[in-house]
Amino acid sequence: MSAAPQGKGFDCRNAYVETLEALAAEDPRIVAVVNDSVGSSKLNKFRDQFPERLVNVGIAEQNMVGVGAGLANGGKVPFVSGASCFLTGRALEQIKADIAYSNVNVKLCGISSGVAYGELGATHHSIEDLAWLRAMKGLTVIVPSDPWETAEAIRWAAGYDGPVFIRVSRMAVPALARPEGARFEAGKAEVLREGDDVAIIACGTLVHRALDAADALAAEGISACVLNMATISPIDREAIVAAAGTGAIVTAEEHVVRGGLGGAVAEVVVEERPVPMRVLGFPGFLETGSAEWLFERHGLTPAGIAAAARELVEKLG
Repeated sequence: MSAAPQGKGFDCRNAYVETLEALAAEDPRIVAVVNDSVGSSKLNKFRDQFPERLVNVGIAEQNMVGVGAGLANGGKVPFVSGASCFLTGRALEQIKADIAYSNVNVKLCGISSGVAYGELGATHHSIEDLAWLRAMKGLTVIVPSDPWETAEAIRWAAGYDGPVFIRVSRMAVPALARPEGARFEAGKAEVLREGDDVAIIACGTLVHRALDAADALAAEGISACVLNMATISPIDREAIVAAAGTGAIVTAEEHVVRGGLGGAVAEVVVEERPVPMRVLGFPGFLETGSAEWLFERHGLTPAGIAAAARELVEKLG
């Protein structure tokens, strides 16, 4: 499979809100809770359609998560929506105590995640969130790769009885080409391409780049399998062990290199089937610049992913 660009790509927030509106029309329990982020979460139409079912707490993320927990305890299905950097950073204690530890049926939607806010700098980048959240037992953490997977993850979350975090990107991504009848399964990796020489495991905005990297490697005679690991927690251990059968693994994510997808994969690899790995991501607090510039600067490009995979294959001989 290759990435299938369509125009300049899609803003996954649109898939999120369109799906939420459709679900809310069918299920009166569904409500939205926001932190003065109706516009950036693109929930304007939801507010107009369901004015009694949108709660705007203002710029008070801790309260937003607490209100979501209270609504869930009252039988509602709240989608708590805000910029991921503030939702996860400011309200981490409430996510831990009110949501994960209490095991309440709240759906946390981290909007404009990763480095989507680019020029606003490190305070607005959300590149530590996966490490923070996957450490919490019982909290399902999902990073969709494109509009289809975003919509499917929202539908799955609405029907799942338990706490979920979904990382919703605003960076333009292509719609991936999938076979007819494809299904989203939380906790299961999606094999997008078979390969024998190296495995590339990616999530979110890096998935289509991983596919493009595999295309470039194929032209050099290197066979790379590509896995879309949309669910970071619980991680698909079986798929990782199978990927290790190629002899080497490269992970790629819009996150710091510590504690996110790469860390989760490495934990499985070291326990089950040790092989050489390269973890691609950001080194830490980042420079100020556009999102695309940051991706280029830190090697999160098809060329960068291909180079890491090529290096591992060459070392293996």
